[in-house]
Amino acid sequence: MSLRAVLRTAASLPRCTPRLLLPSLPPPPPSAAMATLNQMHRQGRPAPPPRKLGPTLGRPQIKGVVLKNLIRKPKKPNSANRRCVRVRLSTGREVIAFVPGEGHNLQEHHVVLVQGGRTQDLPGVKLTVVRGKYDCAHVQAKK
Repeated sequence: MSLRAVLRTAASLPRCTPRLLLPSLPPPPPSAAMATLNQMHRQGRPAPPPRKLGPTLGRPQIKGVVLKNLIRKPKKPNSANRRCVRVRLSTGREVIAFVPGEGHNLQEHHVVLVQGGRTQDLPGVKLTVVRGKYDCAHVQAKK
């Protein structure tokens, strides 16, 4: 039999999939078995999980510019008008920050310092304006 005849008969046979291409079983769960010393030596230390950055992106405070004054209503059962401002942070993010104390002097384009500090009864408000820094005045003493 010539080489052409062998190749022709091989081409006409049904193809079978090799064992390597079959879907493999999923890896066992991490708690199934401890890694051996050899595996630990080859793979090295496991990478630490990434740190969870808060609303200030890992910084204690962050500077921003006021875009708009807002009045927010709290969740039930509280009722009030909470003074908030929409701020563009120095990182470029736009967030809503709570202005503590009674009365404030903030207007559009004022520069403020904000810090982390969630206001519990305002959904989505995770930052607080620092009073007495940059363009935000101190809280006025009661007379």
